Amino acid sequence: MTKNAAVKVEKSELIFKGRVMEVLRDEIIEPSGIKAIREWVRHPGSVVVLPVFPDGRILLIRQYRYAAAQVMWELVAGHKESDEDFKTGAHRELEEESGYTAKKMTKLLEFFPSPGFLSEKMVVFLAQGLTKGKPRQEEDENIDQRIVTLNQAEDWIRTGKIRDAKTISGILFYAIFTRARLKNAGRMR
Repeated sequence: MTKNAAVKVEKSELIFKGRVMEVLRDEIIEPSGIKAIREWVRHPGSVVVLPVFPDGRILLIRQYRYAAAQVMWELVAGHKESDEDFKTGAHRELEEESGYTAKKMTKLLEFFPSPGFLSEKMVVFLAQGLTKGKPRQEEDENIDQRIVTLNQAEDWIRTGKIRDAKTISGILFYAIFTRARLKNAGRMR
């Protein structure tokens, strides 16, 4: 089987259409010839923002997540609107949820959180050159903020205080692959 080989969709049925996503049931023939029924969620994609201050500290937010039935520490994130690219969405979400704006927004990584049934692609951005403003949270959001050191965030991951996959991915990717490169280039203290 080749990468991105064509799948033949014999029948597609929209099961549910929500504000952000759709649930479909497709009868398909995979590139290998296997016939299957796939139930999956179509999602426009999400942005994740890792705000980093000049001293290396990062901004985390805390909010209640209904599906997880708990309050969670996370990076700024949200779904991408249909009329925007991922970078534009990252700027919008950062300002809405935290009040900060960023002079520089750099793509760190992208991943699929659950590709077995979800089309959502998440793109993680590093936000730098931060300026504080007033958050513009949506009516159903109640978000707290905390600025922590990278070591604190890593400890929170290690101890289970941070349990959100996009946040874990973004922080650890930054800690392992990006921070050292920025320090060596002289762009961070």
